[in-house]
Amino acid sequence: MVYLKDSHSHSNSNNATHSHLTPLCYYTPPPSTTKSFRSVGRSMRTIRSNVFQSEKSQPVSENLTDSVVDMRLGELANKSHIHSKPSTSSDAVDDFLEISQTFSDYSACSSDVSGELQLLASLPSLVDSDLNQGSKSEPEPEPCAGFLQRETFSTEIVEIISPEDLQPTVKICVDGLKSASIAVKRSAAAKLRQLAKNRVDNRAMIGESGAVPALISLLRSSDPWTQENAVTALLNISLHESNKSLIASSGAIKSVIYVLKTGTETSKQNAACALLSLALIDENKSSIGACGAIPPLVALLINGSNRGKKDALTTLYKLCSVRVNKGRAVSAGAVGPLVGLVGEQGTGLAEKAMVVLSSLAGIEMGREAIMEEGGIVALVEALEDGSDKGKEFAVLTLLQLCGESVKNRELLVGEGGIPPLVALSQTGTAKAMHKAEMLLMYLRESRQEASTP
Repeated sequence: MVYLKDSHSHSNSNNATHSHLTPLCYYTPPPSTTKSFRSVGRSMRTIRSNVFQSEKSQPVSENLTDSVVDMRLGELANKSHIHSKPSTSSDAVDDFLEISQTFSDYSACSSDVSGELQLLASLPSLVDSDLNQGSKSEPEPEPCAGFLQRETFSTEIVEIISPEDLQPTVKICVDGLKSASIAVKRSAAAKLRQLAKNRVDNRAMIGESGAVPALISLLRSSDPWTQENAVTALLNISLHESNKSLIASSGAIKSVIYVLKTGTETSKQNAACALLSLALIDENKSSIGACGAIPPLVALLINGSNRGKKDALTTLYKLCSVRVNKGRAVSAGAVGPLVGLVGEQGTGLAEKAMVVLSSLAGIEMGREAIMEEGGIVALVEALEDGSDKGKEFAVLTLLQLCGESVKNRELLVGEGGIPPLVALSQTGTAKAMHKAEMLLMYLRESRQEASTP
């Protein structure tokens, strides 16, 4: 779960590297002369033994020069190119289009995967470019800025190296997550973040590598860049279906919520998206709500950038498909900010806000809160000035508010709701016309009842 207008910003956020760092490259061993093909589930120990089989006598050094690393990666890339079909971006698109069916047409979220998560939604998004990069002071130099951060080949060579050949590098990264050095942890998380960015097979392999518990432990790091890399790596890894349950069962939910409360702007956004990804499993929705995710999502809705607000809206919408979370959202004060966003036409926020309001209007306390926050006025204005889809969502929400409440119908009439409803019943989308006609019928019934002696 979308148009790809946000993709350039997301890509900027994920690919941000500290170009001034002194690199110390991770060692990726050269391939053995005999390539063994396997399914993703085969054990890493077996693969590693095959990779190192012909080189047992050679010492392993982590202080390789860039030229040697380039040569090693080039060998792996050439071998993978000859023996296996590379994973293409279209493969990733096809994979995530399957998931998109579980999303509303008007769900949207940001991501760290160059727009892949945006395929799970279909609403246009306008995102602040180069998000938050200017607001951060630079972290201390990393002693192990790895090869994936070197733009000269990170997208050209690594994309065609098979997961089998990347296993030793992933093992080094997983070990690095447990290092005593915060800079090593930060760099290792950044590498896993990039490895999981685009390739489904890498996400599966990293999930099997033991990286998830180590990444979860870094979500409470006092270093903001380590925390950001860790939560974004988990977001990317969670896009592989089997990893969702693994991440949730490993105790990630509370720690991701901690990032949502305490992290940088980018960390909060990616934490919201990670919760959205985990919420694709129905049983996780109640758990996420019970762990306290909704109040910080409401805070992001109020205080975040446009991108952060959209992430919060999409995650709230998904969580509020469970009735108990609707009540939690109302109690957390979500209705006031949502009503306020209805008036922000042209930003992509109004339509999403009305979708969430429509969901909250499904319970009595939600309807009462919408009325108390002046929802009728905002929705009538959306009927007059909103987009075609916005008008459709506005009339749907008004129908929920007024369908069984004579008092609310009177308020709607008093706010001048009849003229835009009549216009919508004649010129709106098919769904909007139908809903407008139903609502007008309710209003006529109320007037007839009032005029009956």
